[in-house]
Amino acid sequence: MRFAYYPGCSLDGSALEYGLSTEKTAELLGIELEEIDDWNCCGATSAHNTNKMLSLALPARNLAIAEKSGLDVVAPCAACYNRFRNTHHVVKHDKAMSEKINQIINMEYNAENDILSVLELLVAKAGIDKIKEKVVNPLRTMKAASYYGCLLVRPLEHTGFDDVEDPQSMDNIMKAIGAEAIDWSFKTECCGAALATSRPDIGNKLIYDVLKNAKDSGAECIVTACPLCMMNLDMRQAGALKANKDNFAMPIYYVTELVAIACGLNPREVAVDKHFVEAEKYLKLVAQRAKEAPEKPEKASAQGAGGTDDKLQKKIAAFVTSFEKQPDKMAARLLADEEQAKILVQIVSSDEAKVAKLAELMASDQEKASKVAEAYVKAELKKLEKVGAE
Repeated sequence: MRFAYYPGCSLDGSALEYGLSTEKTAELLGIELEEIDDWNCCGATSAHNTNKMLSLALPARNLAIAEKSGLDVVAPCAACYNRFRNTHHVVKHDKAMSEKINQIINMEYNAENDILSVLELLVAKAGIDKIKEKVVNPLRTMKAASYYGCLLVRPLEHTGFDDVEDPQSMDNIMKAIGAEAIDWSFKTECCGAALATSRPDIGNKLIYDVLKNAKDSGAECIVTACPLCMMNLDMRQAGALKANKDNFAMPIYYVTELVAIACGLNPREVAVDKHFVEAEKYLKLVAQRAKEAPEKPEKASAQGAGGTDDKLQKKIAAFVTSFEKQPDKMAARLLADEEQAKILVQIVSSDEAKVAKLAELMASDQEKASKVAEAYVKAELKKLEKVGAE
C-alpha cells in the first residue's frame, strides 16, 4: 500500500516522536509513505482565524500536488488532517469556491483523492487483524485512555470515519496491541489548544480536566494522535497540575509509538525518552506486571461464574440476538424517527461491529446507545450524499 505522506510542520519539529513512530509503524505494517514534494504549511489555526481563502488555498496546494500522483493522503497531525478534510469538503460541494482556489494556487485540484488520519490508516487500511499479527510484545496490563481531542472526528460532515461522541478506532488499536482501553468521558473534549499560552488561566484548567478525568477513570496513561494535544498534556502537564494544586504524573504517548513498541521496537527507537513526563518507567512497569500476572482468557469474567460481568455479557448477548432476529423493533427502541430507524436497520444488517457496540451500550446506558445510533445514521447519510455527489 502506498500513500502520499504529509508530515506538516510539527512532525519534523515539536512532534518529532510522532513523525518517527508513524514512519516506523508504517514500515512494520508494510505501508509505503511517499512524502509530498515541496509541501507547505497547512495554515492550521493561524490561517483559519485570519483569512478564509488562505485557510483553503494552503491545504489545497498540498492536496493538488498529491492528487497528481493518484495517491490518497495520510496526514498524521490532527490539525492538518482537519484542515485538509475541510478543504476537500469545500472543493467537493462549492464549485465557485473551488474555481477561486484553483486560480490562487495556480493548479487544478478536484478533491479526487482521499485524506486519511493515522487512525484511519491503521484501522481501515492496515486493519486490526494485521496489527495483531505483528504484535510480539503485547502491552498487557497497560491501562490507557484513548484521547481523540476535538479535531480528529469532528465535524462529522468532514471526517465521518468514527463516532463523534464515542469514537472507538484508537480504543480498538489499543486492544489489538494488548492494552486495556479505559472507558472515560473526556475522550473528545478539548485540551485548550493554544489557550495554554494566550490564556493560561483557561488553558491550564482544560488540560487539568482531561488529565484528572483520565486518572479518576482508572487510566495510567493517555494515548493521543495530535501534536498539540501531546504538547499540552505532556509538556504543560506540570504547570497545569500546579495551577490546580494537584500532583501526579500521567505518561502521554502517541498511538504510533505504542503500536511500534508492541510490534517489537525499543521505546528509544521511537523517541519515548524525549517526552517531558517520564514515559519509559511506565512501559517497564507494564512489562514487569505482564511477566508476573498470568494471561487471562480473552472472554474470562472478572467476577467469576455467575458474577456481575457474566450477567452483563448475557444481557449484551441477548441484545445482539434481538438485533439479528428483530432489527426493526430494536431500531425503533433507539430512534423515534421512523426514517432514521429504517436506515439504522440497513446499517446493523451488514455491520456486526456496530451491532456489538449498540448492544453493549443498551445493556448499560440506553440514552447513550440512542446517541450513538443517531451518529451512525448521520454518518451513513453523509456517505450516501458523498457517493451521490461523485
